[in-house]
Amino acid sequence: MKLAERMSRLGTETAFEVLVRARALEAQGREVVHMEIGEPDFDTPSNIIEAACKALRSGYTHYGPSAGLPALREAIAAEVSKTRGISVDPDQVVVTPGGKPIMFFTIMALAGAGDEVIYPNPGFPIYESVIAFVGAKPVPVRLAEEREFRFDVEELRSKVSPRTRLIILNSPHNPCGSMLSVDDLEAVAEIATKNDIMVLSDEIYIRLVYEGEFSSITRFPGMTDRTIILDGFSKTYAMTGWRLGYGVMPEALAAQVAKLMTNSNSCTASFTQMGGVEALTGPQDESFKMVKAFKERRDVIVKGLNEIPGIRCLMPKGAFYVFPNVKEVVKRGNFANAKALADDLLQEAGVAALSGTSFGEYGEGYLRLSYATSIDNINKAMDRTSSYVAKLG
Repeated sequence: MKLAERMSRLGTETAFEVLVRARALEAQGREVVHMEIGEPDFDTPSNIIEAACKALRSGYTHYGPSAGLPALREAIAAEVSKTRGISVDPDQVVVTPGGKPIMFFTIMALAGAGDEVIYPNPGFPIYESVIAFVGAKPVPVRLAEEREFRFDVEELRSKVSPRTRLIILNSPHNPCGSMLSVDDLEAVAEIATKNDIMVLSDEIYIRLVYEGEFSSITRFPGMTDRTIILDGFSKTYAMTGWRLGYGVMPEALAAQVAKLMTNSNSCTASFTQMGGVEALTGPQDESFKMVKAFKERRDVIVKGLNEIPGIRCLMPKGAFYVFPNVKEVVKRGNFANAKALADDLLQEAGVAALSGTSFGEYGEGYLRLSYATSIDNINKAMDRTSSYVAKLG
């Protein structure tokens, strides 16, 4: 079989590869603490499940509009208007099976061969993967620990060229848990406006904020006309398996993205969309409880990591990930890199974590651990990691 050349440019998400290796160890009778997958360990709130079941029984088992059911688009427009302080029309909303299609469709619609897309590195690996897949040039901007894993605005400015078509933001951030400040966002808005560049703002973790307040780049003049907001239900409502996300964008672009939906997925499952309506308009108690639990877990894991000699970890402001610096441990153990350390940590200590390079070249020397798991599991992982590191000498 001869594959198209573009398939060689398509990357993957390492979390799922590590999960496979961890499951293989479990099949051998080993106990593994899973810190690799960014998935809430909570069940979807019961009111959302019941709404979807009711929808199934009521006939929501057929095709719907490619852009999404009117009821959900209206609920999303109201939610985004409220949380971002902007005016959103339902015609600006496109509902997709998960958040990734918004990344794919946005990049596909705006960037072609020879164009450039600026993205955060370390960052969610699908950004770079899709940019390269469509034939555009990925242009990374380094997120440095000394800047609390935020953009260096001057570096960003230096990366802009006449070929730049899109800037990707992610705040709160995966894998670092960092957040862009209002000043950061204002500077990016100024750069985008001056150079006529669109912005994809990945805001999937908007409700998982523990320090400060979330701000969207759409708050700045003119940015609603050049921003695509990516959001969804997986993280906030523990709906990862439902595959339900959305984009909010200028109406003209929404029409094109809906066309891409027609050509790829036809539409998002109707009954899951009715579950989404209930998620946004129904009781929020369970979601608030999850956020409170994540904050408690964050505090436990950061304290535990910083107590291990050779590891240091900043306090993340949002999402549910930590990104500890393990350069000293890599050196002490004579590992080639942080990936070799992560592999050995899984094999020898039964702790599944990801290398920082799973999120780009500038992630070298770091690990990403998800604390979307119980405090008991976190404490177990810290105990095992501490003992493992101590044995390295």
